[in-house]
Amino acid sequence: MVVLGSTGSIGVNTLEIARRYGIEIEALVAGNNYEVLNSQIKEFKPRYVVVKDLKTAGKIDFPDVKYGEEAVLDMIERSKSDLVVNALVGDAGLRPTLKAQECGKKIALANKESLVNAGKFIDTSKITPIDSEHFGLWYLLSEKCRVKSEKCNVKKLYITASGGALRDWSLEDIKKATLKDVLNHPNWSMGVKITIDSATMVNKLFEVLEAKWLFDTDKIDAFIETKSIIHALVEWKDGSTTAHISKTDMKLPIAFAVLDEVKDEILSPVNLLEVGGLEFRKIEVEKYPVWEIKDLLLNKPDLGVVVNSANEYAIDLFLKEKIPFNKISNIILSAVKKYENIEIGSVDEIFELKKDLNSYLESEIG
Repeated sequence: MVVLGSTGSIGVNTLEIARRYGIEIEALVAGNNYEVLNSQIKEFKPRYVVVKDLKTAGKIDFPDVKYGEEAVLDMIERSKSDLVVNALVGDAGLRPTLKAQECGKKIALANKESLVNAGKFIDTSKITPIDSEHFGLWYLLSEKCRVKSEKCNVKKLYITASGGALRDWSLEDIKKATLKDVLNHPNWSMGVKITIDSATMVNKLFEVLEAKWLFDTDKIDAFIETKSIIHALVEWKDGSTTAHISKTDMKLPIAFAVLDEVKDEILSPVNLLEVGGLEFRKIEVEKYPVWEIKDLLLNKPDLGVVVNSANEYAIDLFLKEKIPFNKISNIILSAVKKYENIEIGSVDEIFELKKDLNSYLESEIG
């Protein structure tokens, strides 16, 4: 298989599954973490290696290392692997997903931005989700229901949120939160951007939109489950509800995405007696302002491009300490208000809108 984002948490766990089951790694794609990538190259001996930029390429122990987005797309086209695992972070994952689809490959998708930006242009029948929430829904639904859940006895789909690092903070304290505070996640060990997205609830906003495309329904909601052992629930028309429960470890969804069949124990099961009690909370708009546009986003999914671009712009400012944490949500909501009636007719229009939006944000915010 081809692994995009091999040095991140999803990539590392993917290679752990590959190691366990003897899966050949044809290509590795990574950003700037050359030390981890070099150790992966030594162990898995890929045919292709692509990194983010020329500076990083000079530090890679590989005879023909390539760099840049075009090199990634060319590698996907040249590769013989049937499966592409896309664990790239942010917009960098969009074009590789589209290229893999164009080449007729199966896609194990962890990159949220692919569906958030271009869900209407992606054939989700070729995609297996490898985040815990969508995998949970996929696991609970039969094969027929995965294609269009409303054809079955499904009333509503739910995914859960951890609430992020600031879930127990007061509204006043949240205004003073530092990057260190925001990255102190109570349940998961994740990358910087996704941990920030967890704290703003943008991550869950994206996942709701992804679920719309993956399961072809608008009947999706989310709530906070503070221990992150319940990942997804299906509410059935007969009045029953089923839940997917597992430990906070991505190897389980990865194993189902990359293997034809899973019969071994990938994780030890959750001991509910040891867990004791569970706590559920409503996602309050006062604490998570972006949640007010959840229904708007489901009704106008083209706004996913706007939310994603504004979020990346705002996070960059937050990382540079140019804005406080709570301003991230304000920037996103302002952009959505400006572009609320946008309609996207092609993939090219996605990138045109991103350019226009960035110009708008730079003129308004700087």
